[in-house]
Amino acid sequence: MHVLFICNGMKHTKTTLPNGMRIITVPMKDTKSLTLLALFGTGSRYENKQTNGVSHFLEHLFFKGTKRRPRAGAVSQALDDIGAEHNAFTAKEYTGYWVKSAAPTFSLVLDIVADILLEPLFKAEEIEKERGVIFQELSMYVDDPRRHVHSLFESFLYGDHPMGWEIIGTPESLRGIKREDILSYRKSHYVGSNAVLAVAGAFEENTAFSRIESAFMRLAVGVPMAHMAFSKKEKNRSRAEVEYKKTDQTHIVMGCHGYHMFDDKRFAVTLLATILGGKTSSRLFQEIREKRGLAYTVSAGAEQFKDTGYFSVYAGVPHGKAKEVVKRIRAELYKITKRGVPESELKRAKDFWRGQFAIGLESSDEVASFYGGRELFYGTIITPEEVMARISQVSREDIAEAAKELFKPESLYLTLIGPHKRPLEFESLLSV
Repeated sequence: MHVLFICNGMKHTKTTLPNGMRIITVPMKDTKSLTLLALFGTGSRYENKQTNGVSHFLEHLFFKGTKRRPRAGAVSQALDDIGAEHNAFTAKEYTGYWVKSAAPTFSLVLDIVADILLEPLFKAEEIEKERGVIFQELSMYVDDPRRHVHSLFESFLYGDHPMGWEIIGTPESLRGIKREDILSYRKSHYVGSNAVLAVAGAFEENTAFSRIESAFMRLAVGVPMAHMAFSKKEKNRSRAEVEYKKTDQTHIVMGCHGYHMFDDKRFAVTLLATILGGKTSSRLFQEIREKRGLAYTVSAGAEQFKDTGYFSVYAGVPHGKAKEVVKRIRAELYKITKRGVPESELKRAKDFWRGQFAIGLESSDEVASFYGGRELFYGTIITPEEVMARISQVSREDIAEAAKELFKPESLYLTLIGPHKRPLEFESLLSV
């Protein structure tokens, strides 16, 4: 069944194949490229301790040879030959495979994406080669403290729950993942009802669906396995963690549990993050970088998942100023709970967010991601106009309520990477 939606000049069509796979097509005027994005509702959250990292491992292996393109480099070669950009990604709750290319190459791009997802070989020798590649990727992430401190924060916040595990896995789990584990995981999660294919950009919509249906009608029918629910356990927990490392900077993430993706308060916390650290005129950027010169980078953001979420602030600072920066971040969070935000500041935050959102939607890859992601998680498309309307409706009272609920002293957590050894000294700063 085809369902056509038109909103403010940008139309999208939703179609569901007999196997349950949802197809979203979004034609865009005045562009010469297209993006094809295949999303699956699975990621590291769906793993167990022994197979932690299998989602990401599987993502890599889809590119290592198919029945029609058996050589490991053949898929990349075919895409390079048409100048296409391509990649894949694994998150906690979803995995994606995308290609962005010139408009005339739609048929070839579709053929390649369907080929890797439906006819992979998973050769034993390629699995072992890629295991070594992933170990190098893991080492690269650990060597990057700016990135690693965010993973450390998530692990500290969520504890020994799949939400707190590394997406890439651990050295122990990666060594233990077998070919049978990979095949079993794919069979359990890569089914039609767990998949969305989004195409955005310049393509012939009248023929696109029939080609997509022909390419993906063989995707298996099935019901994907569920994930473990998350519930907060706050009692008797330390609230600061330090990973000792001789770095050039101390890397800090301070944050707290937040709202999940179905909570209406997520719109308020999005603007709260913008006001505090989402732009160069934000409060934290001005206070910590511009006024005091304590950091090159300081930012704030909010993440939402199916049944949980978090708010966090990041800064990279001189070692000797780490405590001062922690105190100043805490002071800004405290200030906004007591004084709220003036209407003029809220308006600027809304205007900034809307502007950035609109700029992003000029690109076919961002459009595919927007429409595909909303269909995958919400089962329906919340249009860009509807999202903007919800942002516009956020009031000063909504911001104040979210800040007071989130930024309680007992709710804050702190992770640091740097040459420090006393987490209790930093934990005491969270209540000042």
